[in-house]
Amino acid sequence: MAKLSESERDKLPASKFAEPQKRAYPIEDAAHAKNAKARASQAVKAGRMSKAEESKIDKKADTVIEKD
Repeated sequence: MAKLSESERDKLPASKFAEPQKRAYPIEDAAHAKNAKARASQAVKAGRMSKAEESKIDKKADTVIEKD
């Protein structure tokens, strides 16, 4: 996965995040999308995220993964 610097992340449009309101889970490429899915799964297991939120992230990430 390509390293995403803080300045590069700040330049990304909200549409390149699985949770655009929070600017969380960047999904600008397939590697980051797969990572977003993994982190969301971990958050659900830790009780920090609902299954519904995870499902939304997975759906957006899958769209990016399918394009690559």
